[in-house]
Amino acid sequence: MKVLIVGSGGREHAIAASVAKSPKVDKIYCAPGNAGIGQLAECVPIGAMEFDKLAAFAKEAEIDFTIVGMDDPLVGGLVDVLEAQGMRVFGPRKNAAILEGSKAFSKDLMKKYNIPTAAYENFDNAEDAIQYLEEKASYPIVLKADGLALGKGVLICNTLEEAKEGVKEIMLDKHFGSAGNRMVIEEFMTGREVSVLSFVDGKHIRIMTSAQDHKRAKDGDQGLNTGGMGTFSPSPFYTEEVDAFCQKYIYQATVDAMAAEGRPFKGVIFFGLMLTPNGPRVLEYNARFGDPETQVVLPRMKNDIIEVMEACVDGNLDKIDLQFEDNAAVCVVLASDGYPVAYEKGFVIKGMERFEQEEGYYCFHAGTKLTEEGIVTNGGRVLGITAKGANLKEARANAYAATEWVSFDNKYMRHDIGKAIDEA
Repeated sequence: MKVLIVGSGGREHAIAASVAKSPKVDKIYCAPGNAGIGQLAECVPIGAMEFDKLAAFAKEAEIDFTIVGMDDPLVGGLVDVLEAQGMRVFGPRKNAAILEGSKAFSKDLMKKYNIPTAAYENFDNAEDAIQYLEEKASYPIVLKADGLALGKGVLICNTLEEAKEGVKEIMLDKHFGSAGNRMVIEEFMTGREVSVLSFVDGKHIRIMTSAQDHKRAKDGDQGLNTGGMGTFSPSPFYTEEVDAFCQKYIYQATVDAMAAEGRPFKGVIFFGLMLTPNGPRVLEYNARFGDPETQVVLPRMKNDIIEVMEACVDGNLDKIDLQFEDNAAVCVVLASDGYPVAYEKGFVIKGMERFEQEEGYYCFHAGTKLTEEGIVTNGGRVLGITAKGANLKEARANAYAATEWVSFDNKYMRHDIGKAIDEA
């Protein structure tokens, strides 16, 4: 098979590494890709939102199977464009990707089908939102831009003043662009956050191993929200009891709800869960693999990823026995100092060749570029250093040891990724 992967981050590098292990695949392309993906695939200089160019390339290169990694092209309808040309594509169509594309839609879906989530209200204008905050809200409270905002369109406000400023930021100043045309105001939930990825074929669902992400830029969960500074899998807080509850009230219920709405979902549903004192609640849905969750989940998966993805496309996922190794993985993101605000790029990265010799260690590229000088930093999050271990403590020690193998000017990381496992 010839496979095309659409995207350019650490998530797509982790997907490419899994695809490269499939005996069914003899050629991988990635658009636009990055320097690390380029070691496994032929990178094609086409942007993820250039749908017509992607379709033309897929036809010309006789691509057998396309995997869309990123949220923007999924929500924008790339799957529909490629399917209209008779192509096989892994990922939800536009009418199903709205599960991530609109927080208002997903909250209304959960309310209609009794899927446990935080209480909320949707708003189309700032005046009504402020009136609600003044008259009906209790604090702290959560404000969410309705649309895609690179994982950053969520504000936790402790006071009415902060909340009013948040409405201004989202709806009036358009800090998150058109994502803030609508807004969700949601009750603040407390508890552990857990990420659970799943494969879905429109009717059936298969749950992957759990993971836990660290969103804040600095140690001790301080600093600004980022796209993710590191992650670990499995989560010790995702117990058998939690799983049983989610199987009964959340996972299949979501798949059935989407089908009932005439929006059958095929691809990956990412369940962002909050383990509250009153039981698990859905914080958010994503319509694709998480980043950096993918970097710790896929290295532990035993199945041939292409076989699983084809089962999702063909609607026979119920025939797949999804299996994961009985171990653990930890990913530490090496970022550019100053991320997520302002940072320099273009620094040469050294030491990555060691990962090729070490079993169970991975160096996933997120923001890198190949130049005449070598591979250089080209983004806020540069590399995801992932290591496996017999348990979480061993995996964490291995991952942090491996961060020392790599050097570049401006290198920054958190030093407490997976620290929660000490409390489990």
